[in-house]
Formats: sequence, structure tokens, C-alpha cells
Amino acid sequence: MAVVDIAGFVADLKDHAVEHGFHVHDERHFVESYSLRQTWEVDVHPEEGCEGPVDLYLSLEVDPRVLLGFEDAVMQLPDDEEPGDAYHFPLNFTWALPPLPHGPDLLVLATELAGIGGPDLPLEVSATDSYPSATDAPERTLRIVAHQQASLLKIRQGEEIPCETLERCLSVSRYLLSRAPDWLG
Repeated sequence: MAVVDIAGFVADLKDHAVEHGFHVHDERHFVESYSLRQTWEVDVHPEEGCEGPVDLYLSLEVDPRVLLGFEDAVMQLPDDEEPGDAYHFPLNFTWALPPLPHGPDLLVLATELAGIGGPDLPLEVSATDSYPSATDAPERTLRIVAHQQASLLKIRQGEEIPCETLERCLSVSRYLLSRAPDWLG
């Protein structure tokens, strides 16, 4: 019997995101056959942004060594005890936008988003310029990423990602949605 329900956690995460104003668009589950690493991906966007250009991808990376280490730690303890909170999976929040003809100043955007994400949701802002052909102007795509950790102990105890994290993600999404028309021209 598994000591932690990862699939149940992902289902609860989707429900929790809906409670905080997101619309779940898609879900994917990948399993690497050699290492048994897993990745759960959930595509969401603010309810008011179904037709908009902003997507938020939640991805949980399941390392089987961490999962097995946690299971071993749980099995070695008496039923009424829990192991320490030393087992975590990476949980990433990635915002993506289509190519932006009038992209933002990245430093200004990073500064504004830092105020929205705060110290508990640090955001990395990056852009990629692509050249469809040598004679075309570059197309700039914007990417914002927040790296978090999902505690296996908290997943086991039925605790979800904190509401504040999802509220900050919604605020970032809404900020990007409000600015996207200017960047798209």
C-alpha cells in the first residue's frame, strides 16, 4: 500500500485551483519507463481568461528515489508517528504567452511581478527571441517561472498547496492578462 497518494494530491490541487478562480484546461501524466520518474502537468488560466493569451502550467516532478525514501521512513516508524519534513518534490508554476510584437521591458516586468509574487513566490522572468527566417524580425516570447516545493509529509497529511500561493498565482495571471493586449499590439 502506498503511504502517499500523488494522484489524489494532483486531483486536490486541481480542485483547489478552481476554488481560487482558475479554470482547468488540460492534464497530462508522463512516466519515464527506465527511471520511473513521473511528471504531472496541469494547464490552468484565470476564469476570465479562457480566450486570452495567458496560460499557467503547474508541473509536479516525482522522483522515485525521494518517494521510496519517504515510504521507507514512514514504514520504519510506529503508526502514530510521522517522519521529518525532509522529502519534497519540485512544483513549478510556469506562465507562457505567445510571441509578443511589443514585448515589455524585462527589468520593469520582473520588478512589478516581484511585488505581486512577494518573497513566498519568487518569480523568474525570461524572454526568448526567435527568428522564423533570417530575413524576419525576431519574435519574442515571454516566460515566467516560480519554483516551489511540495512536501510529501504535507501531501500525506492531506494538506494542499497554501491558498496564498494560489492567490498570488492568480494575481500574476491577471496582471499578465491585463498587460498582454499592449504587448500583442
